[in-house]
Amino acid sequence: MIELRQAIDSDFSQIWLIFHEIIEAGTTYAIERDTDEAGAMLIWMKMPQETWVAVEDEVVLGTYYIKPNQAGGGAHVCNCGYMVKSSAQGRGIARMMCEQSQVRAVELGFRAMQFNFVLASNVKAIRLWLKLGFKQVGRLPKAFEHPNEGFVDVLLMFKGLVQ
Repeated sequence: MIELRQAIDSDFSQIWLIFHEIIEAGTTYAIERDTDEAGAMLIWMKMPQETWVAVEDEVVLGTYYIKPNQAGGGAHVCNCGYMVKSSAQGRGIARMMCEQSQVRAVELGFRAMQFNFVLASNVKAIRLWLKLGFKQVGRLPKAFEHPNEGFVDVLLMFKGLVQ
């Protein structure tokens, strides 16, 4: 059974393996492909307000972070990033993490969630975000240089969490 819990420092060695695989591919995140372990720790564990893991039998299958999207007057909108281990994809882990992150966001006082940089080529993620009630509210033409597809559009996606 998959458990979602807040990440602890000892989870990072497993998070790093997932992070490294995804970032090195360069097909879903606007993070330098050669980001080292210390940089990954800062990006995924230290800068966010919280980091969570999806764990089964002590194996980290996925992870997400939650943080304010902006400071000051925009601090009521959060941003999350999600990663799932390649061998665990297709098991509903991203959906589980996104659904739980929305509940957690409200508990933390956020009123909305925004995804700033969803690659138009990441159709599986877009399909899931739309199913979960996110709306595409913007499109940045050719804003990401994809290693396989050339320049691709980037979507801005948003969902209000409280009425």
